[in-house]
Amino acid sequence: MGRYVARRLLQMIPVFLGSTLLVFLMMYALPGDPVRALAGEQHVDASQIAAMKASLGLDKPIWLQYLNYLGNLFQGDFGQQIGTQRPVAEVISEAYPITVRLAIFAFVFTVVAGISLGIIAGLKAESIRDRGLLGLTLVLISMPSFVLGFLVQYFVAFELGIAKPNVSLEPTNGELIMPAIVLASLSLAYVARLTRTSVAENIRADYMRTAVAKGLPRRRVIGVHLMRNSLIPVVTFLGTDIGALMGGAIVTEGIFNIKGVGSLVFEALKKREGATVVGVVTLLVVVYLVCSLLVDLLYAVLDPRIRYA
Repeated sequence: MGRYVARRLLQMIPVFLGSTLLVFLMMYALPGDPVRALAGEQHVDASQIAAMKASLGLDKPIWLQYLNYLGNLFQGDFGQQIGTQRPVAEVISEAYPITVRLAIFAFVFTVVAGISLGIIAGLKAESIRDRGLLGLTLVLISMPSFVLGFLVQYFVAFELGIAKPNVSLEPTNGELIMPAIVLASLSLAYVARLTRTSVAENIRADYMRTAVAKGLPRRRVIGVHLMRNSLIPVVTFLGTDIGALMGGAIVTEGIFNIKGVGSLVFEALKKREGATVVGVVTLLVVVYLVCSLLVDLLYAVLDPRIRYA
C-alpha cells in the first residue's frame, strides 16, 4: 500500500505542473497586457506601466514568471492582485470557506439523496418508481442550473416565503441549504442513475443468489453484498464531483449572491486579475488530485479482491 501511495503521489506531480502551467499561460500569455488593461481608456505614461510590470514581475519571460510562481507557491505566496495590491492568498482565504461549506452541504445531499433514490429504484427495476426516478433525473440533467436556481428561488423564497432569496454577507448554515440543493441537483441525478443501474445489474449476479440461498438476512444481503459492489462506480464519480461542486458554483453563487470562490473568479476574469484565477484553480487542482487518490484507496475497502502492490 505504501509503495502504491508513493507511486501515485509521484504521478500527481506532472498532472499538477501541466494543469497549473496551462491555466498560467491562458491568463498571462494569451489575453494581452493585464497592466495596460487595468488603465482602461485612460492615458498612462509608459514608464508607469513598465514600473508596475517590474514590481509584479511581469516584465520577465513567461517561463521565468511561471517558475517564480511555483517557487512562491511552495512558500504559501499566491502573488498579489494588480488592481488592489492585496495578496491573493488573503482574498482566497475570505471566499474559500463559504464555497467549502456550500460544497460540503451539496455533497452530503448528493450522497444521501442520490444513493437512496438509486437503491429504491434499482431494487425494483422497470417498476413505476424506477420509471419515475429516471424521469425526474432526466429533467434535472436537461434543465440548466440557472433555470433551476431561479425556479427554486421564486417558489421557495417568493411564493412560499420560507427562505430568503439571497444570502447575507456571512451566511449561516441554514441560508446555504437552498443554494446547496440547486448546486447538487445535477450531481444527484447522475449519482441516482449510477446507483440504480449498478444495483439493478448486481442484484441478478450469482453471488447474490448464493447469499440468499444461504439464508442470510435481507438487510445483510443488500447492505453488505449488494452495496459494496454496487458503490464502486458511484464512489468514482463522487471522488471527482467534490472538485466539480467547488469549481462549478459560479452560477449558483451568482443567483443567490454568495460571495464565494465562484463570484471571486467571475470578478477576477472581468478585471483580468490573472493571479487570482490561477491561485483558485491551483487549489482546485490539488483538491481533485487528493480526492482521486482517496477514491483509489477506497476501492480496496469496497471490494476485498482489490489489492495494491
